[in-house]
Amino acid sequence: MRTIVAGVVLVLSAASAAALGACGPERSHGGDDDDGTKMDACVGLECQVVNCQAMGMPDTSVSGTIFAPNGTLPLYGINVYVPREDPGPLTEGVTCDQCANGFPGSPIVQTKTDEMGHFSLAGIPAGDNIKLVVTQGKWRRIVSLPTVAQCTDTAVDPTMTRLPKNKSEGDIPKIAITTGSADSLECLVLRLGIDPAEVTTSGKGGRVHLYHGNGTGQIGNDPMSDATALWNSVDTMKPYDIAIFSCESAQHPETKSQDAMNAVKAYADLGGRVFLSHWHNIWVGGPFQGGGDGQLPQVWNTIATWSRNDDQFNNPDLIDEAGNPNGTAFATWMMNVMGSTMRDKIDILATTGKNTCLTVDNSKAERWVYLNPSNGGAERPQNFQFTTPNEADPANRCGKVVFSDMHVSGGPGGGSYPGSCGQTTTLSAQEKALAFMFFDIASCVGVIF
Repeated sequence: MRTIVAGVVLVLSAASAAALGACGPERSHGGDDDDGTKMDACVGLECQVVNCQAMGMPDTSVSGTIFAPNGTLPLYGINVYVPREDPGPLTEGVTCDQCANGFPGSPIVQTKTDEMGHFSLAGIPAGDNIKLVVTQGKWRRIVSLPTVAQCTDTAVDPTMTRLPKNKSEGDIPKIAITTGSADSLECLVLRLGIDPAEVTTSGKGGRVHLYHGNGTGQIGNDPMSDATALWNSVDTMKPYDIAIFSCESAQHPETKSQDAMNAVKAYADLGGRVFLSHWHNIWVGGPFQGGGDGQLPQVWNTIATWSRNDDQFNNPDLIDEAGNPNGTAFATWMMNVMGSTMRDKIDILATTGKNTCLTVDNSKAERWVYLNPSNGGAERPQNFQFTTPNEADPANRCGKVVFSDMHVSGGPGGGSYPGSCGQTTTLSAQEKALAFMFFDIASCVGVIF
């Protein structure tokens, strides 16, 4: 909501604003009078919002571009706002993050970035040291704008508007990643610019903890805990905001018990975010490689149908603009970041085109990307997302699950992390698509505004 202050006196600083500012009628600042009408009096920084239009001038505004931690990849759908008060610390551990709860700090004005990563925030307070919050879920950076001139636009330096790469710059979700022999999602976080010092074993203090699936098993000389130590217990998963499972080249049901399947579902139902790569379809479809002692996911096994084969293809993937609420924005963003050379198409690296999903129940999940059918064949999903608990009313859901048959291009293979990722920093087309989903999965559940 845009709010203004009546008056024609120019506000030059925080001090003068406090002395001269006065709220106009019908200003809302987080509460109502007893009769249900909006409060009239401004509070704090609200009193520094100048009615520029009354003087025939444009609104006071700030603008800029939000980037991934690497400072080069612009991001869509990131929230930007000016808080009326201190937003305070974020809650550690898994939480039910619903968009209806709003943002901490009582935003005076708020917006989201477009498909170029650009934002423009109008009707903001003028003065010195104006706080600007950049956030997506538990990604959060709070910067202080030295001076915001009234009735004009202030461009924000792009070094201030990338998501934090380490704890000293802001808040980073606590992320658990399991390694795999056929995928290396632990390498994606490096390419997105997260400080390597933040990637540690579970016993260390980084914001990203690596667990050993059947990929690389150590960081430097530090051995990783086994992946089963993560997914066997919901209590072990609760400290994490996001859990990412890299493909292990097969389902390996011997390491995924019924208790583990129940724990992963319980974690997502509490508000956890789960990212499943390729043969980690076992968590959604159940085991169909080598038995599995009869274990079966609860509820999730009705969301999609699966092939028992590791089908390969060379056709491009297509973005679903109809079945996914973010599909149009995703397609436009992929063009803007050169992840697509033709709208809705994502070229897949040679030998990495894989497909295990046959169909998705559109009443239970959103299809993001699908395989371009050949010779009139069926459209086979490559990526889809659903919210949890999936059996609950959408208004009562807290978490998200993303499944992806796309893969990250790794490094030379073998060895300890991060050497196992090689020196590549360039993102492939499919990695850019995964990056979009990586930041989107952190967002709140539901519609913000």
